[in-house]
Amino acid sequence: MHSQLLLVLALTVAALCTVAAYYAGLGLQVATGYAAKLTCSLSLVARQDPEVIRREYLEHELDPVASRLSLKPSDCCASASAFGIFSARAVYRPGLGCTLLAGRAENEIGMQGGWKPERVALDATLPWPRGEAPLQAPAIPAVQAAVDAAFTEPESAQDERIRQTKAVLVVHRGQLIAERYAAGFGADVPMLSWSMAKSVLAAVVGLAVSDERLSLQGPAPVPEWSDAGDPRRAITLDQLLRMSSGLDFDETYGSINDVSIMLFTQPDTGAYAAAAPLAFAPDSVWSYSSGTSNIIARMLRDSFGGDYLAVARFAEERLFSLAGIRSAFFEADASGSPVGSSFVFMKARDWARFGELHRNDGVVDGRRVLPEGWVRYVTTPTARAPKGQYGAHWWLNAGEPSAQSERPWPSLPADAYAARGHSGQWVLVIPSKELVIVRLGWSFPDDGDDGTVPLAEAVIAAVADR
Repeated sequence: MHSQLLLVLALTVAALCTVAAYYAGLGLQVATGYAAKLTCSLSLVARQDPEVIRREYLEHELDPVASRLSLKPSDCCASASAFGIFSARAVYRPGLGCTLLAGRAENEIGMQGGWKPERVALDATLPWPRGEAPLQAPAIPAVQAAVDAAFTEPESAQDERIRQTKAVLVVHRGQLIAERYAAGFGADVPMLSWSMAKSVLAAVVGLAVSDERLSLQGPAPVPEWSDAGDPRRAITLDQLLRMSSGLDFDETYGSINDVSIMLFTQPDTGAYAAAAPLAFAPDSVWSYSSGTSNIIARMLRDSFGGDYLAVARFAEERLFSLAGIRSAFFEADASGSPVGSSFVFMKARDWARFGELHRNDGVVDGRRVLPEGWVRYVTTPTARAPKGQYGAHWWLNAGEPSAQSERPWPSLPADAYAARGHSGQWVLVIPSKELVIVRLGWSFPDDGDDGTVPLAEAVIAAVADR
């Protein structure tokens, strides 16, 4: 009996060690993929020094693994490895940004020479938004003070809490009234979106719906759900946009959750997300999911015959060009699908133009860009979202119908809404105050305490009598 007990104990320990080794290995795969992808994008697209990226960003995001990683950036790619066992590589293509290979060969991802859309530069002598002239308007002292405060690390902050604000722009009544950048950044630097990409994806999807390429209410055309008996077959594009699909997807950020595995180990982000089973009946539960965004992005690509470049051209011609946005693009995964959950780049002034486009109901200079009613659709609260906090790929401040005081940002107007992303990325639109505020940074931890709401409070007070 004693020997049998020892055998069971030994087998249990061995099984636990095997499970622990598996998850440790998976965590290191995610870490190397994250390091390779972010180093590639932030150094070759945003033109930041790789050592600064490691010190100011990766060491916080990947602690305690970052010190164990070997990083090799170059002018074409970036690779990362851990303990000589786990490795990842991301490659750069001009106009398309960086793509994590995730086990694919480089020659499998296509368009090696990149893509250069035909863009007419905005007049450098005209003020924003029609041109790119430096800000000349006299500063409103209280607004400038609020912007400067957004760049100040709070003295009372806990150890390991950093804001690292990189850019702040304030637009009031269509006029750029404040603009500031951190050292190494500027008006000419494309800035990473993280989940602000979801709101950009929603705008492109709105145009595809208007063209009848996609249907909001019909079953989502996802190959993995095509069997007649598959309960996921009933999921609609509307439910995906509203994060109410019912799919089982773990968005708890860490090294071995669904979102990290999808973004930093998988060659086809949409396929990975589409393989998830239903956890709840569609429309019964709200659950934020980057996976659903990448399912939508793959649907969008497939509506163009699987041609990523066709999607890029569509977004350029129907959205970015007409909105005066000259720097935007989606990065793709190794399957050639836009990573609609996380990877869009734009210069800060173009992020402000994107916010203004929505504040003006999708109209620029009297010309309709977004379909009529689309801004109203994306900013209408999702029924199951608590505190009226989510629309269709936009964060809202609506509050509960019975208690609007119960809002995500109680000090801000109920009509405020935002494109938001990891590490403190914000395009905050406040229609009732005629404001758009852009705040971009490398903040840590990702708990929302990046100073944007106090910034908005101060700006609202400063422009109240103007």
